[in-house]
Amino acid sequence: MKTLGLLGGMSWESTVPYYRLINQGVSARLGGLHSASLLLASVDFADIARMQSAGAWQEAADVLGERALALEQAGAQGIILCTNTMHKVADQIAQRCPLPLLHIADATAECLHRAGVRRVGLLGTRFTMEEAFYRDRLSAPHGLEVVVPGSAERQRVHDIIFNELCLGILRDDSRRAFNQIISGLQFEGVDAIVLGCTEIGLLLSQDQVSVPLFDTTEIHAAAAVDFALD
Repeated sequence: MKTLGLLGGMSWESTVPYYRLINQGVSARLGGLHSASLLLASVDFADIARMQSAGAWQEAADVLGERALALEQAGAQGIILCTNTMHKVADQIAQRCPLPLLHIADATAECLHRAGVRRVGLLGTRFTMEEAFYRDRLSAPHGLEVVVPGSAERQRVHDIIFNELCLGILRDDSRRAFNQIISGLQFEGVDAIVLGCTEIGLLLSQDQVSVPLFDTTEIHAAAAVDFALD
């Protein structure tokens, strides 16, 4: 079994499910008392969020790159960046640290492709929904068409993520807001919805919506298990 290095804390609320899902995946595959070999480097999200807001992406890349190197020195054999948005600097982290970095959008695109999805609605932070680093990573390799909500809806999703979900706050009115936004994307003809923020799965589950959901946290964790046990 390979040792995985988790770059987490962005936010810690969604890093916890990574730990649980990866251990559950290893246990299901190997049985008995088996669990995953994991190392965790968890950052102060307030610092990273400040860098995001200021557009200081290189500064954030430097911080995460140094943490990835520390995981390598501690014995990690692969890096799992436990966040969607910070994959904006995944290439810079990979340049700093020689370990394989399992890209969350690649794992998600492969899962969508296997499911036969062609037109997908994307929910996440404004950075993830509006910038090319994530949408292009989904669409380019597999020919997926990525649809995002309108400007006001994108801001609403972003605000719920940062002001509620990252703080562990789960509100029924926010769940209803997500459902309304998803209904709008369904009206635009999407085949499925990508929960492109690792916190959204804390609020929404498949039994609460009528369109297939692809939870990137679950998909990424499953890819991590495959890597660890390959």
